[in-house]
Amino acid sequence: MQAVFKYTEYIEESGDFKMNDNETKLTVKIRNERKEDYRIVEELTRKAFWNVNEPGCNEHYLAHILRGHEDFIPGLDFVVETPDGTIVGNVMYTLAKLKDEDGREMPVLTFGPISVHPAYQRMGIGRMMLEHSFAKAAEMGYEVIVIYGNPDNYVARGFKSCKKYNVCRQDGVYPSAMLVKELKEGALDGRKRFYQESPAYSFDGEAAEEFDRQFEPMKKEYLPCQEEFYIHSHSVIVDG
Repeated sequence: MQAVFKYTEYIEESGDFKMNDNETKLTVKIRNERKEDYRIVEELTRKAFWNVNEPGCNEHYLAHILRGHEDFIPGLDFVVETPDGTIVGNVMYTLAKLKDEDGREMPVLTFGPISVHPAYQRMGIGRMMLEHSFAKAAEMGYEVIVIYGNPDNYVARGFKSCKKYNVCRQDGVYPSAMLVKELKEGALDGRKRFYQESPAYSFDGEAAEEFDRQFEPMKKEYLPCQEEFYIHSHSVIVDG
């Protein structure tokens, strides 16, 4: 029978987490991704996102191309590894920027894809990766993270609506799915800022399809969770 593990302790010195249930203990290590991990991470990402946001997925191709972009941050590219060397999670960060109405720019971070193997989801691994990466990002001097994501997944990690920080899209709209976290309290002073995502996240759909053909075939399906993604990704906050 498969054990269900719960996060219990983070060991700062070793970069390991201890997870256990009533009978089983497991230590998983969080470390930086290495070149030999690339294909494994892409396969993991594909399995984690397949049919979640749309039939099939492109996130594994995104992981593939992000590493070669100038905005990619290797020091914030982490994998989670079990004692037998199996990689079960990954998160990648890139640089982005905020620009105020006077044109002054502020460097910020964004992350994604963030992936956990389906067999290891709902065990706290995503939470571990995020908390670990937040601490490392703060050590590196970064002050703000801006993402697009389901608020249900991120408010417990300290993210708030972009509207509360007066951070908006280039067109002045405040998307419901745009979330902001301060790594340094008070880093955002309330002035209106426009979010500019890295061009690293722009890619050719045909190239993504071609890349996907290198992997084991998987069936594309329409699932209810895709409607949830559509609702979140198309909703905006308006003043009432």
